[in-house]
Amino acid sequence: MTIRLAARYRIIDRPGERKTHPEDIPRGGGLALWSGLMLWNLLAWGNGAMSVPLATGASLVFFVGYIDDMRPLPPLFRLALHLMAAFLVLLPLPLPYGIRLLLLFWIAGCTSAFNLIDGMNGLCLTLSMSSFAIGAATGFGSFWGLLLGISAGILFWNFPKAKTFLGDGGSTLLGFLWSALLVEETGVILQRIPFHMVALLLLLLGGVPILDTSYSIVRRILHGRSPFSPDRGHLHHRLLDAGLHGWGVLAILNLLHIALVASGIYLLGGGPSL
Repeated sequence: MTIRLAARYRIIDRPGERKTHPEDIPRGGGLALWSGLMLWNLLAWGNGAMSVPLATGASLVFFVGYIDDMRPLPPLFRLALHLMAAFLVLLPLPLPYGIRLLLLFWIAGCTSAFNLIDGMNGLCLTLSMSSFAIGAATGFGSFWGLLLGISAGILFWNFPKAKTFLGDGGSTLLGFLWSALLVEETGVILQRIPFHMVALLLLLLGGVPILDTSYSIVRRILHGRSPFSPDRGHLHHRLLDAGLHGWGVLAILNLLHIALVASGIYLLGGGPSL
């Protein structure tokens, strides 16, 4: 249904210079992800549902991205709303001001980074699934399993041949959910850790999206270009251009992502009980 809705209202991704698909692809995956989460949230209200700040922030992030899929919005406007969504999640947490500010920009950064990494079928979804699987395995709560299941259901329609794309609404929503939910569930631990250690942990917990985005920004600045200018210099582009098949690229980047995130969780203490 979301695919037909996206096609009807022309919320589509058209072929282009940096695109590999030869035809228009509807951007319906994000709507399926958000509506599934909100339906579950209503059914589970009062019994394991998302917190109000997280649900509100997630909806804000999704709708900003979904509108951007239809009509591009100014980047600074999107960033401001991503920061607002992150602020809503951080507001009730008892964190020192320095760490609170760091987490504010990290959540907004992850929200954008998962969007920027979404340049290959299945990549954003599988990286998100790896993150959610680690969250579920380390005992951070049952909601991680739900996120993993919904993402796996959408993956069938996105890889190997894409029948729908996540769009900005879906990819930014995944980045926000990973970072904001992790902060919600580890806030008690983070407030006991020195600032410099929190900064190191966040680099690791951001995984491949943060690594790739940081690398891309530095590379563009060194070449005298805008850090936000698009190109084919992302990690997945380089692996594809080197001749690797899509399955191989997904395997390499997901293994790297798991290693980074798992290292961050280990240094964090291994889970919420420690």
